[in-house]
Amino acid sequence: MIKLIKANERHFFKTDWLQTYWHFSFDHYYDPNNMNWGNIRVFNDDIIKPKSGFDFHPHRDMEIITFIISGELTHRDNLGNEGVIKSGDIQRMTAGRGIIHSERNEHSDEPVHLLQMWVLPDQSGLDPSYDEKHFDITERLNKLLTVVSNSKHPYSLHINQDVTFYVSKLEESIEIAHLTDKERYLYLYTIDGELQVNDVELSKADSLKIHGEEIINFKTKSKADFLLIDCNG
Repeated sequence: MIKLIKANERHFFKTDWLQTYWHFSFDHYYDPNNMNWGNIRVFNDDIIKPKSGFDFHPHRDMEIITFIISGELTHRDNLGNEGVIKSGDIQRMTAGRGIIHSERNEHSDEPVHLLQMWVLPDQSGLDPSYDEKHFDITERLNKLLTVVSNSKHPYSLHINQDVTFYVSKLEESIEIAHLTDKERYLYLYTIDGELQVNDVELSKADSLKIHGEEIINFKTKSKADFLLIDCNG
């Protein structure tokens, strides 16, 4: 099963400082038929204006992954972590038994564009923790680059769930494939460009829900930049 979700089907919300698209039920948007996909509970596409952002707020029992598409995001938390993540950076925060943090765009004139995904953890009450890593764009050129995983992958960030995050940037006329299991739940988001996945055509900001497939083929006519999540149910 491969289900296409067009860009304009996402739930849109806007404030004076935030423009966001929610892929699943979140905050005041509630759809009982769109609560999650496998263990993916939240997938938000955010643009935050300069000198604004999310002030300190709590989380618990959630694995939170943030991928910066462009701009810079400043993170602070009650564990003493503080840092600026930039384009190409991935952040993993284990909320565990409780963490309080802020996410702000401290830049004076450039918005930050990011994807934030929340994954249900494999157990509750974990020790809260934080990690981040930069991945150069050349590392994901014409291949699937593992950036978050619960396996002992030497270069990826660790996550407390059976889920793997990949990013890829394909040039023109490239074909690659991903092998998975029919029991897995996959979610794909086209960050930019146009992409063919098996027999489905995607444009910028389109996404796919995939289940019951063993081979996922990716093909480009022009360039494409995308994120793929492969998780259990």
